[in-house]
Amino acid sequence: MKNTETKNTKDTAEKNVKNAVVQPKTGAASELKELFIDSLKDIYWAENALVTALPKMQANATDPALVSAIKEHHAVTQNQVARLEKVFDFLGEKAEGKKCEAMAGLLKEGDSILEETEPGAVRDAGIIAASQKIEHYEIATYGTLAAFAKTLGENDAAKLLIQTLAEEKEADCLLNDVALNAINSTAAE
Repeated sequence: MKNTETKNTKDTAEKNVKNAVVQPKTGAASELKELFIDSLKDIYWAENALVTALPKMQANATDPALVSAIKEHHAVTQNQVARLEKVFDFLGEKAEGKKCEAMAGLLKEGDSILEETEPGAVRDAGIIAASQKIEHYEIATYGTLAAFAKTLGENDAAKLLIQTLAEEKEADCLLNDVALNAINSTAAE
């Protein structure tokens, strides 16, 4: 009986894998450089969307350290957009965005947190949580883009992407410090 159950489970798993194979769209990337450029367009859109969203987060934060961190990261993000434009220049490409569904979803989640919390420490904790999710997405993206750039021999682009990666890691650490030094414990009271 056990062998029959194992076989059925294996057959179902193999069938699910076959059904999970996705057919690419027409014009889908077939080379790493195409995927790299497409991914740059994605993060370019994301960073521009974040430039728009950060003032709203700042306006809804109440802790002075959090307000300051968001304000500072807004300026850093504007510089990151300009840096991405340089990366596009290095590649001989036009700087243009392609909607980043991941960032759109993260920003929508951030808006939901604002709607579902009262102003104060709990909302501040929610803002930090949403912001750290964004930072982690950006860290993963810039790490991948830097690796692609290095693999493709785009060393100037890689240097810029690594610089942005370091800034995103720094922002994540700062948010963590702000949360642990005051906001989370105040929100728990």
